[in-house]
Amino acid sequence: MPLIFPGFSDKTITVPSHDGPIEIAYQIGGTGPALLLLHGFPQTKAIWHQVAPELAKSFTVIAADLRGYGQSSKPHGSADHSTYSKRSMAADQHQLMKSLGHDHFYLLGHDRGGRVAHRLALDFPDSVKKLMVLDISPTLTMYENTSMEFARGYWHWFFLIQPEPIPETMIGASPEFWLKNHMGRHAGTGIFSPERWSEYLAGASNPAGMHAMCEDYRAAATIDLEHDRLDRSLNKILQMPLRVIWGQHGLVNKCFEPINDWSKVVRQVTGMAAPCGHYIPEELPELVVEEAKQFFA
Repeated sequence: MPLIFPGFSDKTITVPSHDGPIEIAYQIGGTGPALLLLHGFPQTKAIWHQVAPELAKSFTVIAADLRGYGQSSKPHGSADHSTYSKRSMAADQHQLMKSLGHDHFYLLGHDRGGRVAHRLALDFPDSVKKLMVLDISPTLTMYENTSMEFARGYWHWFFLIQPEPIPETMIGASPEFWLKNHMGRHAGTGIFSPERWSEYLAGASNPAGMHAMCEDYRAAATIDLEHDRLDRSLNKILQMPLRVIWGQHGLVNKCFEPINDWSKVVRQVTGMAAPCGHYIPEELPELVVEEAKQFFA
């Protein structure tokens, strides 16, 4: 069972896609302007458990599981990886918000959820009023500026994109070993409550879920780059304000310049380095709440 936030309702909706109907699991609570929260890898909407209830005092908060993660559908990936392209994953979330009656909303994404949020803002610019992303620079920028330090630190980017079923089989041999070594190297596993850890481990232990996560990364290294390069060639610039927050102790801070990187694809960018690692919503939830309230006010 998913970890349910206090005062929130746990729901599932079926949305159309080119891969057939997709079930998206989400939790909803609060009142006020709509705010969609999107999680990262290898996690679920549970990352927001200390953030969502506080934001619900000011916003109607929708925290969703991305396609392939948590309680959402996990279709098998297509040969061109389009099933898990950020375009497909973003369209799911846009359909979710439309179905709830929110044609215009605020958007906050961490890690992979930030990449889905970026694509959602590109493909549905009239829907996103403001965009906040946590601990990422644009995908194309990061791949095109890969250094030895980045490859060593984010080696999972290059492991997970290997052909099916190589990473799925290797991780499937000991999902807990994989999860502890992957997530623990950022800030230790002590930042995750037993309930959240159980949810993340369940995802890594589910063969369909682990395949979906690999496909998310395979798409990022192939079809997503095609979409991003086309946007760059058309000089497609996001018009809504963007705020980026990244971990001072993380690899994005060491290898990239988030404000400068985002300024090449967004008209108006602000941001800051936070005194933490990669898992900002779980390391510094109070900071995320305060930043979100100020930015989305």
